[in-house]
Amino acid sequence: MLPPHPECGKDDPIETTRTSMMNSFPDRLLEGYHDFRSESLSHERERYQRLADDGQTPEVMVIACCDSRAAPEMIFHSLPGEIFVMRNVANLAPPYKPDGAFHATSAALEFAVQSLKVKHIVVLGHGRCGGIRAALDPKSEPLSPGDFIGKWMELLGPAAEAIAKNEWMTDSERQTALEHISVRHSIANLRTFPGISKLEGKDQLSLHGAWFDIALGELWTMDPETGDFKRAPFDPN
Repeated sequence: MLPPHPECGKDDPIETTRTSMMNSFPDRLLEGYHDFRSESLSHERERYQRLADDGQTPEVMVIACCDSRAAPEMIFHSLPGEIFVMRNVANLAPPYKPDGAFHATSAALEFAVQSLKVKHIVVLGHGRCGGIRAALDPKSEPLSPGDFIGKWMELLGPAAEAIAKNEWMTDSERQTALEHISVRHSIANLRTFPGISKLEGKDQLSLHGAWFDIALGELWTMDPETGDFKRAPFDPN
């Protein structure tokens, strides 16, 4: 079969329109930017100017998932400059490993702790996490030859394998259990970073765990002593 001629589709109005749409900046983002400029920015103009002049000084760092349904800024209703957010697949913190490779999460931790001097680090898990679901599925196929997600989720390999073998648990119970375990596991990994463990020992830095229920919009916080999660208080009045 001969390859298409280079000129094929060049004058096709449908193809031209499709190409134009794909190359255009997303309309939804431009609409959101318009609302930001006309509404949010008008109320926070002084704050943005102060942040631009003085720099950021957030007291809290949040390690959250990339999932578009669990945005920390929305959940905590934070203002610009209040929280320093690092998002990755399944909100995982890797162990300290200064091996010269590329470590995005570790780099963010280094900056937050050593430069910004944050006082709190929160690992924020969430329900229905796709990365957690993939870790529990032994038949899960790589999304690409690189299998970056599969490699990343190996951080939870032993825990995922143990939970997957538990025949007394339902799929949803396994999912939630590993989502909670992933938060505790990440906090344990955070303590392998010398700078973090040193500051925590001096009571200059606190580590926290939390889990967000997407369906109900509820936040559950982790008890630092037991590791159990309990629903955060909420007074609608």
